[in-house]
Amino acid sequence: MPVLAPAALLFLSLAATVPATKAALLARHGEAQRARIERGVDQAAAAWRPEDGDGAAFQAFALEHFLADPKTLDATFERLEESLEELDGRALQVNRKLARHAVLEIGPTVPADALLAAFDAGAHLNDDLFASRVAFVALLNFPLTTLEERLSRGSSWTRRQWAEARLLGRRGALGGGSDAGLAARIPAALRQESARASADSQAYVADYNLYAHHLVDGKGARLFPKGKRLLSHWNLRDEIKASYPLADALARQRTLQKVMERIVTQEIPAAAVNDPAVDWNPWTNEVRPAPAETVETGTKPPAGVDGAREPDTRYAHLLRHFRALRAVDGFSPTAPTAMARKFEIDREIPEARLVAMLEEVLSSPLVPRVAKVVEQRLGRPLEPFDVWYAGFRPASTLTEAELDARTRSRYPSAEAYARDMPRMLEALGFAPEKARFLASHIVVEPARGSGHALQAALRGDKPHLRTRIGKDGMDYKGYNIAVHEMGHNVEQVLSLYGVDHTLLSGVPNNAFTEALAFVFQARDLELLGLPPPSAEARRLEALHDLWATYEIAGVALVDVRAWHWMYEHPDATPARLRQAVVGIAREVWNRWYAPVFGVRDVTLLAIYSHMIEEPLYLADYPLGHLLAAQIEGQVRKAGRVGPEFERMVTLGSVSPDLWMRHAAGEPVSPRALLENARLALEAP
Repeated sequence: MPVLAPAALLFLSLAATVPATKAALLARHGEAQRARIERGVDQAAAAWRPEDGDGAAFQAFALEHFLADPKTLDATFERLEESLEELDGRALQVNRKLARHAVLEIGPTVPADALLAAFDAGAHLNDDLFASRVAFVALLNFPLTTLEERLSRGSSWTRRQWAEARLLGRRGALGGGSDAGLAARIPAALRQESARASADSQAYVADYNLYAHHLVDGKGARLFPKGKRLLSHWNLRDEIKASYPLADALARQRTLQKVMERIVTQEIPAAAVNDPAVDWNPWTNEVRPAPAETVETGTKPPAGVDGAREPDTRYAHLLRHFRALRAVDGFSPTAPTAMARKFEIDREIPEARLVAMLEEVLSSPLVPRVAKVVEQRLGRPLEPFDVWYAGFRPASTLTEAELDARTRSRYPSAEAYARDMPRMLEALGFAPEKARFLASHIVVEPARGSGHALQAALRGDKPHLRTRIGKDGMDYKGYNIAVHEMGHNVEQVLSLYGVDHTLLSGVPNNAFTEALAFVFQARDLELLGLPPPSAEARRLEALHDLWATYEIAGVALVDVRAWHWMYEHPDATPARLRQAVVGIAREVWNRWYAPVFGVRDVTLLAIYSHMIEEPLYLADYPLGHLLAAQIEGQVRKAGRVGPEFERMVTLGSVSPDLWMRHAAGEPVSPRALLENARLALEAP
């Protein structure tokens, strides 16, 4: 006779105990509590483990802690809400403090900084909540809702019902997304490995710089000025955008496209990455020591250079994320894959629906019409890098140097930007007192990477705005990012301090935060003192929005398909994954872009660094563009950003369609984006 493992014995014990527990609770509390008893006992039993006790212990716990009295239930809910705010908020503060030297430009790093950044103070929080049985009190007494329930019934729920739904499914406070709630009992070791994978990939990406002055052609000619350091992929892409007004734009842009392609295929020589003393010809892929007169001051050219390609490090990081999240699958019965957790719990938009919205944009007959406008404005046929065409934006009428001069003069330091925030917020329509309140609750810091906004999860704490600030001050790229991140931060302050339940702080998902940040970012030039956009500028902005959404929608599809491929090939090597991602990028390009650009088998859609450091994040960007069109339409209708922004975000973290109906009168849809572009194309 086989010997059963402890877990199997517990399963048999609970299988017998659960019906008896329900019967005992019904006998004690009456038929009126049947639905709550049935649901609560099943939820708690699903999470019970051998270390929690046997079947008798489970029944004793349920009989003691099931709450039928409404007043006691309300008081318990309030205790749990304030306790989770404290626990989540304090852990986030610790993580932020430990990671600051790794992510901020505040001095030299030491090897331990990377380890501290990978440390997760909240990794054991869920374990402790279950070990202390606090989590079981929540599971026994409050509902663990499904996506179908939230979407079909949420519009009729009270604020308290929505807060109860977030009690067990609270998301993102510790940076763990859907894994941060009580819906899944995930071992701390798995959380910690996910945190280490994130920290290591972020460090890899943050230090992936190319020295543009050392990109040369076959004759040794240099196209870029000395000292220009470009972070992949952000600065490479933005340099393509910034080059359009220049006389040698095509040469620069074609070179940067080749650089991107070498990164995606991992053909880039390892010596070319982040070395200011090595020349690299991306066309022939040759590297050599740079002539002494071209090397940055204080840097000594090497005697020789190894031309070996970078190992498949890029794809090793992606694979590590996959394996860390796949290990969680067995502990998440309601969403048993990383994709399910991302779409159904984090985004609360089914994958099929979101992909359909993206494909609606990609297949729109408006896209080829916008492409013709781009060609006419360029005076030449499109090339693949024109997927990042920036000529519709007001910034493209000024040179990069002019914009840099304005921002460096105004913002020589992070402190200077912080001092100017009240003025900027007032210019966006916030009342003076509100502008001062918001600015006083945001901390501005210099980033090592491209920049980000770090939320707060505890009232009394402050969100942090990070952006790159050079030794000469904040250039326009850094400023543009800072305004975007300021939008995130303002949302974070308002949706933490302005909601009725802290469990409802935030907005429905990351794409909403991106959409709201886009509203700020679109006004960055006005905040620099330039005139507001004319009717013609707004017409061009609508074309830009469709073109930008078209570009990033394909990037998102590559990301999603790569994750499906990894689930289908869980034992793949980094080399096999590289081959698969390159193939997926070409397939997506050939279907949706080759008919517009006239070029096949392009790999540019796989260049985004988010794919390496932020698992399954990229779909939030095109979704954010769709949402931004809806939000922007409502803001323009109201006439001012501030009051509408505050009205929208203080609804908090309800379902996406419910939030958008409150904000702009209709569910999430590409309709506003496409309609804006249609009107722009038909304008005289």
